[in-house]
Amino acid sequence: MVVRCWREDPCTFVSVVGDLDVAGAPRLRDELEPVLAAADPLKVVLDLTEVPFCDSIGLGVLVATLNQVRRRRGRMILVLGPGMIRHLLTITNLDRHFETSDSLTEAHATLSAAA
Repeated sequence: MVVRCWREDPCTFVSVVGDLDVAGAPRLRDELEPVLAAADPLKVVLDLTEVPFCDSIGLGVLVATLNQVRRRRGRMILVLGPGMIRHLLTITNLDRHFETSDSLTEAHATLSAAA
């Protein structure tokens, strides 16, 4: 798994490439920790368009991250392509809790408008 983080005010972007599973989830959690601690206001765009697979451990990292963002009164948008993760959120009814977008540009515009 490859995780890349960068800042474009007012958002912090986190791009993930590879499986979000028992092997990759701890890496993502470790990369998100400083992002969540530093950003203020907390506006996170998590790009999962290059994540072909997500297991329950990976889903747990996404839910825990969302909870942490909400506790700090922030916002997080998942950028999703068609496929497994979008389907996973739907069948677990988590699509009602996560804010999603089809592109980085759209997610950035949404969070910038809320600034």
